[in-house]
Amino acid sequence: MSLETIKQKIRTIENWPKAGIMFRDVTSLLRDADGFKLTMNALEARYKDSKIDAIAGIEARGFIFGAALADRLGLGFIPIRKKGKLPGDTISQDYELEYGTDTIEVHTADVKSGQNILLVDDLLATGGTALGASKLLSKCGASVHEACFIVNLPDLGGADKLIKESIKPFWLVEFEGD
Repeated sequence: MSLETIKQKIRTIENWPKAGIMFRDVTSLLRDADGFKLTMNALEARYKDSKIDAIAGIEARGFIFGAALADRLGLGFIPIRKKGKLPGDTISQDYELEYGTDTIEVHTADVKSGQNILLVDDLLATGGTALGASKLLSKCGASVHEACFIVNLPDLGGADKLIKESIKPFWLVEFEGD
């Protein structure tokens, strides 16, 4: 199986959540045991020799891929959640969305100054959430090794925004032009 196999296992839902949107749904990849295993094998191969201290996953699908990768690499997992969802002491970061702003948080005890952290999410679109998560980790004194995604939507410019902020993006597959 190849990366093209991963792409084929990600379904497209037209006109969701609104007209004109081609939603790339990774839940179809998750439910496919072979596709999920191929995805995790590819991520493990990329990061197995990296000098990463922990993996941070962005709510919600970033939790799935990030936690599975952390387990494979023998690393801890750090959840980055929407405001008000974590029970302990948190630090927060506002970030830009294409239609406004939102806030994400992390437990202050989860990130240590000087850590080199891999940031994981399912999809890179405009880059707002990943930029916010990177700023959040930086506030805690950590550095982002790389921002890792299963899918990139290059027409939305998120990768360029991350690169402009000196954050290296990586993805397994991309969907262009729609």
